[in-house]
This record gives sequence, structure tokens and C-alpha cells, in this order.
Amino acid sequence: MATTHDPEIQETGRASRAGWRRFRWTSKQYYRIAELGYFQDRRVELVGGEIWTMTTSPPRSIASNLVSEALRIGFGPGHVIRVQQPLDRGRHNQPEPDLAVVAGNPRDLVRHPTTALLIVEICDSTLRRDRTIKAHLYAHAGIADYWIVNLNDRQLEIYRNPGPDPDRKGRFRYAEVTIVPADGHAVPLAKPDARISVADLLP
Repeated sequence: MATTHDPEIQETGRASRAGWRRFRWTSKQYYRIAELGYFQDRRVELVGGEIWTMTTSPPRSIASNLVSEALRIGFGPGHVIRVQQPLDRGRHNQPEPDLAVVAGNPRDLVRHPTTALLIVEICDSTLRRDRTIKAHLYAHAGIADYWIVNLNDRQLEIYRNPGPDPDRKGRFRYAEVTIVPADGHAVPLAKPDARISVADLLP
């Protein structure tokens, strides 16, 4: 973890009688250290006050291009397909989903959006994290349509109906999860006339 004497970047955790609290970065601190060049060419995101380093692979890169193209065709004009760009979720969360569909045009987005019509994560090694931590974050944000392109099992996982988790206080979840095989199709909630082939999303 980088250290700095910049006055804008101070530890938010304080010592207590029980011990030390975990350090949590704020969004302001996160962007400040990014401006100072601490991340260099690494792709990172802020989730729950923690800075995550994100990895990629040739299959993930190929899938990202395929999904981007499929969404551009499916949603058409009046929508922006954001690739690995931040979603502003407040003080401790600046996630960068692999793809997000936002209404409008690029010139409308003078700030990072706080929501999206559809979020897509492409995963192999990050599958567990995307099904749990990311699902909680997006459900808490009220994202109605969350897709996981599961490269391991060559399927699309569709998460819908976000809300509080009745079994875990303070947590959020998607009540509906649909698995679509490689030979199936998916229809975005925000674009019911679009029919997207899962095979077109997979490398």
C-alpha cells in the first residue's frame, strides 16, 4: 500500500481499546492517489473502502469486446456502453464494472453515473466475488439488471429483483437468478425488444 504525506490523504481508521480498525479509503482519497500516479498502469477499483487490483486475460479481453458489440447493437442510439469505467456509489465505493449501459449520450456524462440500466461482469477467477460482494453492491444500488458472463461454465447468469437480504441484516441480494446456457438468449429489462445470443458474448 502506498504511503504519502499529502494532507488530502490521511488514515480514516483510528485506534481503539480493542485494537486497530481496518483502514478504509474514501472516494476522494482514492482519486487523489490516482492523480498522483500511484496506480500507474494497473487497473483498480474501490469497493467497500478497499482498493482492488483487477486482472485480465485474453479470454476476458475477447469477451469484453464481444459483449460491448452485442450491447451496442441491442440497445442502439440513446445509450452509452461504458467499458471498465467507474460507477459512483458514494464515499467508499467506486466500482468499475466490465460493462455498464447508461441512458443518454457520452456528452451527458460530465460526472460518473450513479446507476445503470444494465451492468455486466465478465469472470473466470473472480466468479465468487462477482456473485457475492459485487452482487451485494449492485443490489444495494438498486441496479435492476445485473449479468455475469461466466467463462468457466460458458453461461450467462442473470440477477434481478434487488432488495435487502432477509437472512443477513445490512446485506442486499438479488431474489431472482436465471442461468442461460450458451445456446440460449437473454433480453435486457430496459430493452425488451433486444434479443441477445449468449453465444455472441462468449469467446
